[in-house]
Amino acid sequence: MSSEAAPATPEPGTLRPGGRTARVRAAVLAAAGDVLAEHGFAGLDLADIARRAEVGKTTVYRRWSSPTGLVTDLLAEMAEGSLPRTATGSLHGDLTANARLVQGTLADPRQGPLFRAVIAAATCDARTAQALEQFYAVRVAEWAPVVEEAVARGELPRGTDPAEVVRAVSAPLYYRLLTTGSAPTEADADRAVAAATAAAKAGAYIG
Repeated sequence: MSSEAAPATPEPGTLRPGGRTARVRAAVLAAAGDVLAEHGFAGLDLADIARRAEVGKTTVYRRWSSPTGLVTDLLAEMAEGSLPRTATGSLHGDLTANARLVQGTLADPRQGPLFRAVIAAATCDARTAQALEQFYAVRVAEWAPVVEEAVARGELPRGTDPAEVVRAVSAPLYYRLLTTGSAPTEADADRAVAAATAAAKAGAYIG
C-alpha cells in the first residue's frame, strides 16, 4: 500500500473556479447575498437561490451542499473583493479612511442587513463563525500596516498591537449597528477614530 495520504476533499464552496463556472459562482453568491439582506440566514434555501441565479439546482447542491457552504463562500468573496487600505501619511488620516470604509459598508442598504444576518448566523453555526472570523482576519491584516507605520513615525509607542488598534476603530460601528438597528454615521466613524487614537497614544494597546 502507498504511504501517501489521499488528497483531502475540499469543503463545499472553497474551490476558486474560472470561466463559466466562475460566472455561475458569481450569480449564485449574488443571489445568496440578496436573500441574506432581505430575509436573513433562515431564508437561505438552495433551491430558491438556484432559481434566482438561473442556475441548475443540482449544480448548487453539488457545489455548496448547504446554506452554510454558501455563506462561507460569500464571505471569502467579500474578503477578496474588499477595497485595499488607504495610505494618507498620518495615523489619524489612515484610521479615518478605515472607519469611513466600515461605516459606509454598514450603512449600505444591502451590505448592512447582510452583515447583520451573517453575524446572527455565526452565533449558532460553527462553520459560519469560522468563515466570519477569517473574513475579519483578512481585513485586519490589510489595515494593520497603517499602525505599524505610525509606530515607525513615532506617532504611537513601540509595542503597540496593530490588530487591536484596527479592531478598536471598527468595533463601535458594529456595536451601534447591532444594538440600535440603525446604521452608523460618519460622525460615529470620526468618534471611533478619536477614541481609538487617544487610547493607542496612551499605550492602551501595547502588548
